[in-house]
Amino acid sequence: MPTGTSPRRPRQETLAAEAWRLLLDYFLGNSDRFDRIATSAGLTVSHAKALIALDADCPKPMRALAEEWRCDASNVTWLVDRLEALGLVARTPSQSDRRVKTVVLTPDGVRTRARLLDQVYQPPGEFSALGRARLEALTDALQALAAARSSGGGARRPSTRRTASS
Repeated sequence: MPTGTSPRRPRQETLAAEAWRLLLDYFLGNSDRFDRIATSAGLTVSHAKALIALDADCPKPMRALAEEWRCDASNVTWLVDRLEALGLVARTPSQSDRRVKTVVLTPDGVRTRARLLDQVYQPPGEFSALGRARLEALTDALQALAAARSSGGGARRPSTRRTASS
């Protein structure tokens, strides 16, 4: 290599594309993990996703769920029917309009949702194998991405990661 030159570094767009590809490949390659978690709870993947998407403190009308989940109202009906049959959700009249039915988690639904989330949020073993410095860098990068997405720009939220001194 000639004196005073540095190895050619990939452009930022190229690095971004590679990072995105690797991240997407990693998650798609681990989709069977979510399948196993859903099955262990006696649910299909779609029903588990629906249950996780429901907020125990904020019942929502079926129409709002269809919009949020970006699906047809009949799909929401199908999902809610099964979750209701399993005793995980209930349809209740809306407080503001008794003609509208809202979907609310039952106590069993709250517990099942919490168990699903506990399992889903357990990191795969290869995460721990990355080591502290890489995990901190990954966490910082993902927090920056989340902040940029929620703000619609590049603003970065302060890190919420706990350090050894916190």
